[in-house]
This record gives sequence, C-alpha cells and structure tokens, in this order.
Amino acid sequence: MSRWINNWMRYWRWLSRRFVSCGNRPYPSPALPKGRKPELTSLSKGGLREVKQRLLLSLLTIVIVSACSSTAIEQNTTPAAQASQAPCQIVQHAMGETCIPHNPQRVVTLWMGTFRSTLSLGIKPIAFTTGYPGESLPEHLKDKVDGVESVGTLTQPNLEKILLLKPDLILSITRTYLDDIYPQLSNIAPTVVMDVSGPPPPWQKHLEDVANIFDKEQEEKQLIDEYWQRIEQLKQALGDRRHQLQVSVATVDQTYGIYIYGAKHPTGKLLNDIGLQRPSTQRGDFFTKDRISQEHLSDIDGDVLFLSHRGGKASVEALEKLQKNPLWQKLQVVQNNQVYLVDSDHWYAFDVLAMNAVINDLFKYLVKQP
Repeated sequence: MSRWINNWMRYWRWLSRRFVSCGNRPYPSPALPKGRKPELTSLSKGGLREVKQRLLLSLLTIVIVSACSSTAIEQNTTPAAQASQAPCQIVQHAMGETCIPHNPQRVVTLWMGTFRSTLSLGIKPIAFTTGYPGESLPEHLKDKVDGVESVGTLTQPNLEKILLLKPDLILSITRTYLDDIYPQLSNIAPTVVMDVSGPPPPWQKHLEDVANIFDKEQEEKQLIDEYWQRIEQLKQALGDRRHQLQVSVATVDQTYGIYIYGAKHPTGKLLNDIGLQRPSTQRGDFFTKDRISQEHLSDIDGDVLFLSHRGGKASVEALEKLQKNPLWQKLQVVQNNQVYLVDSDHWYAFDVLAMNAVINDLFKYLVKQP
C-alpha cells in the first residue's frame, strides 16, 4: 500500500509541476483600443489555470489519504476481532456443522451426561432429559439445579416443551431416536449432536467435547487435574490395602437384570486408576455384562460389593427379590457384611461430577471417612 501511495505522490508532483509551468507561460493578448483598460477576467488566465490545478491536486491528496486510513483500519482488524463481531461460530459435529451463539444463555441438554458435564464447566442449562419416565435428578445435583426444567426422557424428549422454553442452543447425542428428530430440533434452535455411540467414550472425552463448544478448555483442565488429585488422596488413604482388596460392582436393572461392570466402564476405569483389584469375572476388557443368572450369582462376589438398582420401582422390587434368594446368602461378601447400597445415578454415569461422587463413596465405605 505504501509503495502505491508513493508512486501516486511522485506522479502528482510531476503533474503539478507541468501544470504550474503551463500556468506561468505568457498568453498573448490582443491589442486593446487606445484608452481602454484591461478587464479583470482577462488579467491572468494562466494564474486561474494554476489555481484549478492546485485545487485538483489537493482533492486527490485527500482521496489518497482517506484510502490509506481506510486500509489501515482494515489491517488493524484482527481475525479474533472479526470472529467476535460474527453473529455465531461454526461447530462441527456428528450431524454436520452448526452455527451456534458465542455465549449461549439458554442451553437445553438431551442426555444426563451432557447436562452434568455442562454444569461442571460453570454453565447452568435451563432443561434436561432423564433416563426413565418419572426419574428425578440425582441427590448430589439437587442443590445445583434450582429452576431447571425436565423436558421428557432421553428416548422421548418433549419437543413442544423445548420450543416453549426458547433455547438458543440444544445439545444432543448420537442415538437413533434423537437423530430422527434432528431436523425438528434444528428448527427450534441451533443443535449440536455429540458422538457417544455405544459404548460411550471415556467421560474425559465427552467433557472435552462440551468444553470446546463453550470455550471452557481451562475449566476442563482444572476439573481433570482435581480428579487426579482426589485419586492420589484416596490411594494414600488406602495404602497397600488397595493392592489386595477385590471390589465388585453390580446393578439390578428392570430391563437387563443383574449386570456387572468391566474395565471399559467409567467406574471400572476409576477403580483401576486407584489400583483397586477386581473379581476375576470383572477384569475383562468389556463395558458391562448383563443378565447374570442365579447359577452365576457368584460373579458379583468379592471382598466388597457396591450394589445399586436402576429403573424405577420395578428395579427396587427386583433388588428385594434378590436379597431373599438363598444363593444370595451364600455369597462371601454377604456373609462378611460388606455389601454397600449405592446410587446408580453416579456409579453408572459418565461425567466428572459422577466420578467425584463415586470417590466420595469410596472414602466413606473403604476409608470410613464421611
């Protein structure tokens, strides 16, 4: 730009000299009759031409300076400033790409793992879906979510209710029943679909995906660091005992019967991070194994058993039925009175808040700290 301006200035200086020199040339005037005075308009045609050329030069100089100033302003507009002025930001996701607000204020989440991950990053959604009809929020979250609306279940979100809430962002996940309604969701508000295809990815990955949407990478890093700090504290509290203690985890479910947790489940991974041992039936590289039969009830045995139920009233009845089973009474962990009933809302979950709640239970029951 500066080279262009310099070239123009040199040209106009040359042109100005030409015009001025032309203006200074004598213009022959016809002889006046004797006694007649020269008129004012005919005194200096060359001088008038010079004035015009100088005015033209001044005008062009102003135009060039204005262009230079405009270019300087454009060059001082950084990409970050341009991005902040944009009405939205493009996010790539499982269903394509979506332009979402820079600072969404009314976020609806359609999976409890997304809800809790969003909450852990300091963003309070306005609505969530539960896993089962009539299911309430987990106890460890109830003091954090005053005023948050329930908009149906994971498999049947209430689109009409979501519409009435006027969200500016909807966070969904990859599930067939949610993929089918993606167009309707997108018509309500910008919708981002995160990949949690079964089995779901590690909770750290989902937390990272949510953090990237909200530009909360620093908060995400802090949450991960705090998790590892608590793991180290628990390891120190347990001492060498963690290398011998076999910890079993099982859930009674109204749909899948009794299932056990493998190394790929977030809870199984957490126990491995601590260095706690698992029964031989739970050491495999699997997520969960369901429908444990009565003949294989010993698969849930161990030095300690963390047992939960999942799926409403039917699961409570199934748990009571299990506890009356004679084979239940033969389990070593039952005879040693080392069965602890825990909440499946966090033992089965996929987020950092749930993992911290599991760590709390481990401190409570294994270290005997409240």
